[in-house]
Amino acid sequence: MRRVKKSPYNRLRKNKKAASPAISMVIITAVTVVLVLVTGNYAYQVLERQQGASEFETVKKSILVFDDAVRDVAWDLGGSRSARFTVNYGGLEIIPNNAEKGLLLNVSVAEYPDANYSYYTGYIRYSISTNYVNLGNVHESYILGDNRTVVSSGTESLSQAFIKQESGRVIITLGYRVRVMRTSVVKVGNNIVNYVDISIIKITATKWSTYTGDFDLVARNTGITTKSYGPYNTNGICNVSVNIGGSSSSATMNLEPGKVVFNFVIAEVQVTT
Repeated sequence: MRRVKKSPYNRLRKNKKAASPAISMVIITAVTVVLVLVTGNYAYQVLERQQGASEFETVKKSILVFDDAVRDVAWDLGGSRSARFTVNYGGLEIIPNNAEKGLLLNVSVAEYPDANYSYYTGYIRYSISTNYVNLGNVHESYILGDNRTVVSSGTESLSQAFIKQESGRVIITLGYRVRVMRTSVVKVGNNIVNYVDISIIKITATKWSTYTGDFDLVARNTGITTKSYGPYNTNGICNVSVNIGGSSSSATMNLEPGKVVFNFVIAEVQVTT
């Protein structure tokens, strides 16, 4: 019987049929791996943004708690209180009260140039990348106080905490304003004496520091001093101007005819961890 010789073409075609499923499987596996990696990376980025945004909201609450601590100890000599912070995606800074990094605060009374006070104060600052929180390039808002540097009511807080976005960062800054109030009018002999108190919270720190992780921010009262000026003759009015780091505003006090005494009451609050 004659043997029929198989064609090489037939063998090649058969090998191609066998190879096609294997090649398809390799392609499908590769595409699947790429899709998994892309999806996983995207999911990780979304999760990170959510966690960064959550930290931002939590830090805002911690700043409010810390502000309560500062105001509680400001007029309690030797008092101390703290607030808990958790910072992983941003950074919290303590800015010291020096000429290099602090804010120059100047208080002056227009009608009585001798009655003035000038010093550097520190402040607290938290910042986070706009990759996590983006409020818009022109955003500025206040979570405590407003843009005034001086208040003249006992119901208004000295606190000033504002949020601003700049240079790819969202920044929360906590500082303190000045309160000016006529506290009493007393008859001394034949004179009527007006007493005006100018209350100041001075934030102090030994050095500039940045913190991340879990930590307690501590506010400690290290001293309360009073500087008095007067008595001066008064014409029934005085204007007190306050400049803090280049921002300024003023308050007008009505006075009884007679004399006036200005008491600058300065509370020093040291901030540490």
